[in-house]
Amino acid sequence: MTLTATERNRPRWRSEDPLLGWVGAICLASLAFFLRRWHLGTPHQFSFDETYYAKDAWSLLNHGYVRGYVEDADKTILNGDVTGLWLDGPSMIVHPEVGKWLIAGGIKVFGMEPSGWRMASAVIGALMVLLMCRFVRRVTGSTVLGLVAGLLLSIDGLQLVLSRLALLDIFLAFFLLCGVHCVVADRQWLRDRLASGRSSRALGLWRPWLLLGGVAFGLAVGTKWSALYTLAAFGLLAWLWSAGARRAFGQRRPLLRSVLLDAVPAFLALVGVGLVTYLATWTGWLMHADAYEEAFSNTQYTSYGGGEAWPTAGEPDADGLGEVTQSLRSLWSYHQDVYTFHSHFLDDKTHIYASKPSTWLVMGRPVGVDAQTDIQPGSQGCEAPSGSTCIRQILLIGNPVIWWGGCLAMVASLLLWIGARDWRHGVAVLGLASTWLPWFLYDDRPIFFFYAITCLPFMVLSLALAMGHLIGTSDVPTPRRTFGVVVAGSYTVLALIAFAWFWPVWTDVLLTKSEWDARIWFQRWI
Repeated sequence: MTLTATERNRPRWRSEDPLLGWVGAICLASLAFFLRRWHLGTPHQFSFDETYYAKDAWSLLNHGYVRGYVEDADKTILNGDVTGLWLDGPSMIVHPEVGKWLIAGGIKVFGMEPSGWRMASAVIGALMVLLMCRFVRRVTGSTVLGLVAGLLLSIDGLQLVLSRLALLDIFLAFFLLCGVHCVVADRQWLRDRLASGRSSRALGLWRPWLLLGGVAFGLAVGTKWSALYTLAAFGLLAWLWSAGARRAFGQRRPLLRSVLLDAVPAFLALVGVGLVTYLATWTGWLMHADAYEEAFSNTQYTSYGGGEAWPTAGEPDADGLGEVTQSLRSLWSYHQDVYTFHSHFLDDKTHIYASKPSTWLVMGRPVGVDAQTDIQPGSQGCEAPSGSTCIRQILLIGNPVIWWGGCLAMVASLLLWIGARDWRHGVAVLGLASTWLPWFLYDDRPIFFFYAITCLPFMVLSLALAMGHLIGTSDVPTPRRTFGVVVAGSYTVLALIAFAWFWPVWTDVLLTKSEWDARIWFQRWI
């Protein structure tokens, strides 16, 4: 049995103690959680789309489904009164419910106030750092590169700010990374067992990592539908990897074997398990389907040129299995109406912070979450000189060193994937392509830079791979190795400096106008 050149040349680092890898990753995740937990309740308000997701989560927690709110509910909640705010009927929500259930968990523990509805994001943001360490270690075989990747993710501004807001995108990015990690783990699991001479038929039927990947992708789609593109891309890649593994280990007719023994089981594991997981996340909705049928079945979105009466609208309530079937049919009609909203209602709408996906990777148009301007000297501790003012701001923008460096690294990954057929770079390129390119189909509606948080892990992976190439695989000190260590170390230090520099505009810290101007490098960042 022979291995591919890529397998033979996989980097082998001197210090690969599993305990060291886990301890380092946990320490980084703990530091990340501290930074995300710091003054989490500031500002004391609903920031950006928190007004939707936090209240939806609160309703899910109390009723099992989302109900509408009375007028001025935001103000009442911020004043500490959370009673008597709901309307009788359900509210139309245009995203699945997983992220909102997670937000509800934080509210359950810490209360219906800013730090409560943001806590789940802080926890998931820190866990994403831990996962990033383990993911890159699995891809590269290097504990050091895994920890560097986790550090880079933890000091990125976009990941930091989304970990301090009750929005859905941090949950989406986390579950997508989980799903991709499982697909990569399955690749290595399969090759290890083929190398040991296990029965190819048994290997096709039992793929535990793909089953876990199905759960992760199901939760990702249950957060936002855009996860479907990444599921499709890595589902296809999992099959191609399986065929390549069978060929590499000398099996006859590897492509045919892979179609029969890998493609169908992989589809069932990723798509089948993912679908079951996705439907399970709608349990609250299904249990209250009658309320939605009564409220929406005849009128939903007809005023937007789409939507029709649900087939279940005029049907009597069923019992037993018939009720389950009727509820699922209503859920399907609801999905059609949600799709109508996303595909038609938002067409040609505008937003001050909307941006084209072509600008995302270079951070052409960040999103202003909150800003208090014209704070006068002496007010709120402002120490601006006479004639000037102070500013507090939360800006959804990444760490420029990481994003701009990541763009260059991704170009190298594309070349190395195509030219050297290095599967590791293929993970980075396909991850970026499946999370970024689909948005070009929707650039006629308001979309925002922070959607690119799902691209970030793959850009960080590309950076880690580039560092690995610079340093090399030899343990013997050489000029090339020294040069690589200096370049990689200098880049990491530069990213840390940028993190400290932009920290105030990520966390609502008081700045003088001149200090703020020094951090806003381009007019489009305002």
